[in-house]
Amino acid sequence: MANRRNFLKKFVGMGGIVAAPMMARVAEASQKASVQNIRLSQSSNRTRLVFDLDRSIDHSLFRLHNPERVVVDIKNTQLLDSGLVEQMHNSLLTGLRTGVRNKTDLRIVLDLKNTVTPRSFLLRPEANAGYRLVLDLEDSNSTAVTYKKKQKAKLRDVIVAIDAGHGGKDPGASGHLGTREKDITLQIARKLHAIIKKYPGMKPVLIRNGDYYMGLRERVQKAREHKADLLISLHADAYRNTNARGSSVYALSVDGASSETARWLAEKENSSDLIGGVKLDNKDDMVAEVLLDLSLTGTIQSSLDVGDEVLGELKRIGRVHKRRVQQAGFAVLKSPDVPSILLETAFISNPREERKLRSPAHQHKTAKAILRGVSDYFSRKAPPGTWLSLNNKEHTTINGETLAGIAKQYDVTSMDLKMANRLTSDHLQVGQALRIPYTVA
Repeated sequence: MANRRNFLKKFVGMGGIVAAPMMARVAEASQKASVQNIRLSQSSNRTRLVFDLDRSIDHSLFRLHNPERVVVDIKNTQLLDSGLVEQMHNSLLTGLRTGVRNKTDLRIVLDLKNTVTPRSFLLRPEANAGYRLVLDLEDSNSTAVTYKKKQKAKLRDVIVAIDAGHGGKDPGASGHLGTREKDITLQIARKLHAIIKKYPGMKPVLIRNGDYYMGLRERVQKAREHKADLLISLHADAYRNTNARGSSVYALSVDGASSETARWLAEKENSSDLIGGVKLDNKDDMVAEVLLDLSLTGTIQSSLDVGDEVLGELKRIGRVHKRRVQQAGFAVLKSPDVPSILLETAFISNPREERKLRSPAHQHKTAKAILRGVSDYFSRKAPPGTWLSLNNKEHTTINGETLAGIAKQYDVTSMDLKMANRLTSDHLQVGQALRIPYTVA
């Protein structure tokens, strides 16, 4: 301890009281990150700035309006060469200014001609490049024009084939009140057709629209002739135990797919159909089998995906018999290139569920649940070239953005945004992903 006191006295005598703060400042400066270079590039509707750094950093950004600015704050960082900012301007960026914030942080202010949507991300070192902070400024005026042009492009509706199970000489199952499955499925199918018809971007097709018999293969073929993007087959379950109840959703099983592959391959010489966009009749057996297997595998996965969405919506309106999508070899599910689900709406053999199946209100509620599940699926995986594929565009909100401002940016209404994202208010969270709906011009 005595030695330590003697050392401190000696240090103070040498001017240590002055030297200590100086040493602290030197240490602090050495720990700061440095912006070593700034690079600017521009495309048709985007300006990109890349800040080359000597280490990892934390940063944040926000926008200011009237005039338009984007502010970037980089913690514990310094700009090595202030001359780098002098030539930073282009058709969107009118200037770039820097300053010190909180004594240690670097603040960068970008002066802009138009409103922009900023995006930023930090790249880690790779190859010969070190850490880089990338800042993208998307010109909102250009975005709106580009988006509007997409709306006017030649796009099509998503086609949903609705198959009312049974019919004609095949009544299906019956309930204690004499309710016939073929009647219930047609009633629900017509209600589903009516509400899908009102949904922008979707076109419903009824496989059976009357009390007549149709073979299972005929139903599949009709869906393919209509170039359906999805086939929904409606049924009403029955079981000897009258207590059984709830909805179920089925997709094709692997065994069912294997048998279907064999059938299509056996008939390929007599068929010029396109399966998954490929003709089978001009391929050797091995190639045809691989192509068909790939098509069926993808179709089954899509069927499971949409089935999961529909089942989730059915859980919201009532009991489900199986909590996961089931798989079976039903013939009506065996289209090789049309995702298909079979829906057991309820147990017609259960007296309570039979009464619900006969209720127009419950039929309509079931149809709406199916539509919600289908629309949720297509909002994520709409086929390319369809109106609904425009819904795949997302906008991530940043600090200061409003619902009205985002709506104006994409040439849609605030109500369009609220409906597409199921928003109950205009309040937005920073970082919230919004699905941008299309509007029909």
